[in-house]
Amino acid sequence: MDQYQDKQVFGGQRRLTPKPKVCGEQSFDDDLHPQEAGLSLASEDCSTEETEALLFALAQAVEQRDQHTAGHCERLAFIAVAVGMALRLNRPNLMTLYRGGFLHDVGKIGIPDSILFKPGKLTAEEWVVMRSHATRGEEICRHLKSLAPVLPIIRHHHERWDGTGYPDGLRKNQIPLLARVVQIADIYDALTSPRAYKPAFPPEQALQIIEEETSRGWRDPDIVDLFFRVHKGIITKIAYYDIGGDSNLRALRNSLADLQTLMDAVA
Repeated sequence: MDQYQDKQVFGGQRRLTPKPKVCGEQSFDDDLHPQEAGLSLASEDCSTEETEALLFALAQAVEQRDQHTAGHCERLAFIAVAVGMALRLNRPNLMTLYRGGFLHDVGKIGIPDSILFKPGKLTAEEWVVMRSHATRGEEICRHLKSLAPVLPIIRHHHERWDGTGYPDGLRKNQIPLLARVVQIADIYDALTSPRAYKPAFPPEQALQIIEEETSRGWRDPDIVDLFFRVHKGIITKIAYYDIGGDSNLRALRNSLADLQTLMDAVA
């Protein structure tokens, strides 16, 4: 995981910009009501049965290894979709964010427990192994054609805006947009949840750390600006929209509708 997940903490404050950047022209109604907009629930090349079966089985296998990460993927996926909706991304991209939220760390299934749950600082050699989870995860999911849109999220959610991330050292807009969205959601949930090496940080401290890392050039400032804008009204309320054990595309559709209602209420 990245620096704050690497046991390093930074401070700082953020000054919000007045308006977020908006990507895309498609309306939220089209995203949330595909039957009315003439859109398919899943993308054209997506086999719903295959995707759901692999998506949640692998995600649960990773989460069940550590009591501290229980629910992490579900919360991350929901936060990422909320940010994606604020970006006005279309429905296929929202679905990709959701799947990517669950599968982003699936490669950790191949990381030894001695490294994954080490309470202290990792050695240089251990970091090589830990960082391999991004490419391991991509390789695991590459064999399922329907997950092709999710692969860039899995591979690139640890890249940095200034090019110092991994595995490919991409910088700025070379990093796929959806990977940048999932990255911020991942950071926030990791910071506000307990881990073997740290307690859960309060939201205010988590936001300070994200601000500091953005100032260092590690995070996309536009995505971070948007995240800060929707945090108070949307992200802090996501716990009330738990989709529970029925984690499938029908549940996601209902959850998206709930999110839309919430976003309309605080707009």
